[in-house]
Amino acid sequence: MKLILVRHGEAKSGAEDAQKSLTDRGAQVVRRVAARVASAGVEVAQIRHSGKRRAEQTAEIMAEVLKPSGGAAAVPGLRPNDDVSVVADDLAYEDGNIMLVGHLPFMGRLAGLLVTGKNGVDVVDFYPSSAVCLSREEGGWVIRWVISPDTA
Repeated sequence: MKLILVRHGEAKSGAEDAQKSLTDRGAQVVRRVAARVASAGVEVAQIRHSGKRRAEQTAEIMAEVLKPSGGAAAVPGLRPNDDVSVVADDLAYEDGNIMLVGHLPFMGRLAGLLVTGKNGVDVVDFYPSSAVCLSREEGGWVIRWVISPDTA
């Protein structure tokens, strides 16, 4: 199983937009990252996001490029300060490749817990629009690649 963790793209400030939608630049960078993910040959069954506008828009752009059979959907448990152990436990029952689109500090905490088995350990930097591919191996989760906005 492959798990792609994506931090939402650059968003407008709360003063500028109460929903904190993606900026034009943020949407462009997400499209570039999505194209790089697609060029890596990754196929995902579904894209799940937190439901916050910036994560939803990021997931929609990813879905336009990757065309997951299960589409993109908001799910509980992916908000910035949600408990990552709940999602980590749920991933044990997943078989197909999925993408999760969310926020800091959640994405960093989830990656750290999956890779090290410990809470509070940072294993990768999540810049806006970053994508990190993890694969589940017999010994646990392994980081396969990272796509940052600078490399997209």
